[in-house]
Amino acid sequence: MNSQETQYCMMRIRSRYPKFRGKELVIADYILHNPQKIVHSTINQIADDLGVADSTVFRFCQRIGFKGYQAMKIALAAEIVEPIHDIHENIMEEDSEKTIAEKVFRSNIKTLEDTLKIIDEEQFKKVIDTILGARKVELFGSGGSNVIAMDAYHKLIRTGISVSALSDTHMQLMSASQLTKEDVAIIISHTGASKDMMHILEVVKENGVQTIGITNFAKSPLSQGVDTPLYTVSEETDYRSEALASRIAQLAMIDAIYVNVLMAKKDAGKQALQKVRAAISVKRI
Repeated sequence: MNSQETQYCMMRIRSRYPKFRGKELVIADYILHNPQKIVHSTINQIADDLGVADSTVFRFCQRIGFKGYQAMKIALAAEIVEPIHDIHENIMEEDSEKTIAEKVFRSNIKTLEDTLKIIDEEQFKKVIDTILGARKVELFGSGGSNVIAMDAYHKLIRTGISVSALSDTHMQLMSASQLTKEDVAIIISHTGASKDMMHILEVVKENGVQTIGITNFAKSPLSQGVDTPLYTVSEETDYRSEALASRIAQLAMIDAIYVNVLMAKKDAGKQALQKVRAAISVKRI
């Protein structure tokens, strides 16, 4: 058993939650709601409680990346003893400016590390392939997520693909109504439950548009509604909201998409990047 196998059992379950069906969903809910009981139970006891075969529980453990039930139980025990959220320090009134800065940096680093651990390689590759095969890519987000969408536009415009992003949600809806099945809509929402973004999702799906979502790993309307979800992980602390914490991971996810697209386009990508650099060079002193 390698070191990665001993970490983040519940995080793995949550990140894969939208993919579970039937008995897998029953097992996932049971583990998430009864982690202490899992640690002190055998695979036979759990299977009996759920009314499923031992082999079904065993296969679920393998589905989430463990060799078997025992390996999953060890990971879960470690997670319960040292909860992930305990790593995030609270800001104290007596903290110096430097100490506060250090805590912010550590929290951001942890957000990036946690998000990296739950990236699904197959899903991520599908996102890149979908973007590369699209006639046009349009980015959507409201509030703080619109800032991320605009950053994604700033990156992807350099690759030579046809990409657009708008700030006003009414304009976003108008633009969304004109997309076709040859296009891709990337919808960004930390909660995955923004009314504006869910309305846009409804509009683009009616047109057969391919959809990608960037959201927090919790089960949400957005993660269940898009064709391909990408998840970020962020821990809430006393001094900032979850949405602020997720921003760092969302920006990193966008950067990873940008670099992958640029690399996949090879010479065409390099030429597009050179054109952008040449065009904006006149803005420098």
